[in-house]
Amino acid sequence: MIGNHPTPNESIRCTVTQCAYHCQNKNYCSLDCITVGTHETSPSMQQCTDCQSFMRK
Repeated sequence: MIGNHPTPNESIRCTVTQCAYHCQNKNYCSLDCITVGTHETSPSMQQCTDCQSFMRK
């Protein structure tokens, strides 16, 4: 963390500003890696996937 802002991981873009790991000054995640999962038995669209690393602020 640099100053009051987390360091962005420029390999993980993110626009979910409600997440505790979102870099508020840039649309990136501050985690080293994330877990992506699904809430569907057989996902067929982007909307069927979820960032399971999400943590509400």
